[in-house]
Amino acid sequence: MPSTLPDGDAAPADGALPGSVREGAADRAFGVYLHVPFCRVRCGYCDFNTYTSTELRGARQEDFAGQAVAEVGFAKDVLERAGLPARPASTVFFGGGTPTLLPVADLARMLHAVDGAFSLAAGAEVTTEANPDSIDRDGLLRLADAGFTRVSFGMQSAVPHVLAVLDRTHDPDRVPQVVGWAREAGLGVSLDLIYGTPGETIEDWVSSLTAAISLAPDHVSAYALIVEEGTKLAARIRRGDVEAPDDDLQAEMYEAADALLGRAGYAWYEVSNWARTPADRSRHNRSYWTGEDWWGIGPGAHSHVGGVRWWNVKHPTAYARRLADGVSPAHARETLDAATRAEEALLLQSRIAEGYPIERLGPAGRGAVAGLIAEGLVEGGAAVRGRLVLTLRGRLLADLVVRALLS
Repeated sequence: MPSTLPDGDAAPADGALPGSVREGAADRAFGVYLHVPFCRVRCGYCDFNTYTSTELRGARQEDFAGQAVAEVGFAKDVLERAGLPARPASTVFFGGGTPTLLPVADLARMLHAVDGAFSLAAGAEVTTEANPDSIDRDGLLRLADAGFTRVSFGMQSAVPHVLAVLDRTHDPDRVPQVVGWAREAGLGVSLDLIYGTPGETIEDWVSSLTAAISLAPDHVSAYALIVEEGTKLAARIRRGDVEAPDDDLQAEMYEAADALLGRAGYAWYEVSNWARTPADRSRHNRSYWTGEDWWGIGPGAHSHVGGVRWWNVKHPTAYARRLADGVSPAHARETLDAATRAEEALLLQSRIAEGYPIERLGPAGRGAVAGLIAEGLVEGGAAVRGRLVLTLRGRLLADLVVRALLS
């Protein structure tokens, strides 16, 4: 089962936000995340807040769209009562779970509710995640007709034995099919990959990268496998059934990804993300890294508005009960102080290609920059221009760089 939610301050039943959220709100973008917590099977490595049919305990997938629509209306009311300026949704992202386990009509209903409550900005980015075996040609065409602009496929690997360790159910040959159908529908395409799976060799990883690049996606995400406690994979590693991921091999795999993607015309714009052009970058994910506002709809979804962060109750049954009672589905929340917000901004913005403004660092941080350049972790040319930008080596050691800047 997914990990437990963090503790925090009590979330008010009416969701009321403090007046501080109005400060600077007109300069912050607003996005909506919709968490669809359903999966056909649970992948052995997954620690996300997702549920198979046997874990729903009274909740029903067919009721979810109506519940999400109810939270959209609740969000509109909360934001209006807080006195925030009306801001259209510049990005909408359906994640999970597997959003495309729901009928396209349900996804369209939720998207139209967001449009009705906030309106969609001109040129809004509207993305859904999908497994290669959870959507077909007709479904992709109907997503495009409903207003979706982009689909992110969970490819993970092109190598059958790697997919088997990850408990992924799709046939690698399905990926070219769904990418082709998405292109027919006029949708932008992103492919998600995972590297460092137990038993995966560097040759396996290069094979997966080559297969992904051959499909000419607009965007590629490549994430190092992290073994989370409580997952099936963690138990298998404890028993000695498979070996734990090797840090040095994962670093080699990351370098291979950056080299192969770079030669194919993709540029990194965040440590784990590459895009063919700046227009192909995930604007929704960028809003997380740059501290914009977003409302997270669904069980376990996290939200952030003006330095106030909250997270919903996890289980779909508890989530449905809160909404039926007309109260906030939030489990808890926290209000970030100025120092915490500054630290988080450094942690996140140092991971993106634009980098972090050196002038915002404290005296100790500014003093550490020269040493980080000497160690090959920070680009010297960018530092001269006032930005802290990670080198390839720095991306591999991003947490170390941030610790040095905060010490």
